[in-house]
Amino acid sequence: MSSADEPSPVRVLLVEDHDMVAEALQLALDRADGITVVGRARSRVEAVADTREHAPDVVVLDRRLADGDALGVVAELGSGGARVLVLTGDAPPSVAAQVAKAGGAGLLLKSSQLGVLEAAVREVAAGGVVFDPEPQPEIFDRLTGAALTARERETLDLLAEGATTEEIGERLGVSRNTTRNHVQRVLGKLGARSKLEAVAVARREGLIG
Repeated sequence: MSSADEPSPVRVLLVEDHDMVAEALQLALDRADGITVVGRARSRVEAVADTREHAPDVVVLDRRLADGDALGVVAELGSGGARVLVLTGDAPPSVAAQVAKAGGAGLLLKSSQLGVLEAAVREVAAGGVVFDPEPQPEIFDRLTGAALTARERETLDLLAEGATTEEIGERLGVSRNTTRNHVQRVLGKLGARSKLEAVAVARREGLIG
């Protein structure tokens, strides 16, 4: 096969503020066939700037950086077409859901073997998604709010504002019985026993601000 026929290498931007970790990741990825590291950022601000400059195919993003939780810039990093693979020290279902909700293509534990990272980069670059450990579908749906209808989301937002059942009905323009049904479905889908608990669960899992 001539060089003209060979596929372009997967371009990776590393975002990691610990030098030793970054060097190990870069060494592993540079050794992999068909993968090249085009840059390394140490903060969320640098990650956004370097993504614009280098136009990587995949951004390997450490979740916790010196300037904050990197999940807050996942959407911005992906806006130019890059696929974002998040690395984290721990991955409860809520974190996986937050990554997916932000538009991330995957989540890996930092304890994963370097070969697993290499495979994940290839999978993500090809358009796939990689979540390890993968949350149970019903938990994933609940935490991303995928199980909530648009009207139920409106109801949840109003509950978070402290609105009463009567006030929710007035705001939504529906009857008291319909409002009660919306509230009960929200509670059921969030596994909550009260309005207050529903709001607490939703806040904890990032469904509302």
